[in-house]
Amino acid sequence: MQAGADEDKVREIPTWRESRRFSVAERVALEYAEAMTITGQRVSDELFGRLKDCYDDAQIVELTAAVALENFRSKANVALQVQAQGFCALPDLQNAAEGGTPSTDSATRAQPTKSGPAPAGDAPSRK
Repeated sequence: MQAGADEDKVREIPTWRESRRFSVAERVALEYAEAMTITGQRVSDELFGRLKDCYDDAQIVELTAAVALENFRSKANVALQVQAQGFCALPDLQNAAEGGTPSTDSATRAQPTKSGPAPAGDAPSRK
């Protein structure tokens, strides 16, 4: 994993609220990311205050930009029907919820679209 990320910790991100692996600062960052991402939620003054207790202004701007970029990519990929390319293995949440070991979700493997993958540099097509 890049930057020394603990693989077990990464697997627990979907259940970060219940996990004991995350620091207060990490929990606030994850809560902030969810508030930015989930439709209908807003970043409250209380949450932003907790964020400022953990991070300086430059770090908040960087975190905000990173979350916003991932949200943009998510929306653009759906609109353009871009399939997962297998760069990020996501845990099988159903298996984990049932007490099993999270496994790699098949959606993370490269899957061609109906018309096949677009050659590099070509504009996407919605046929």
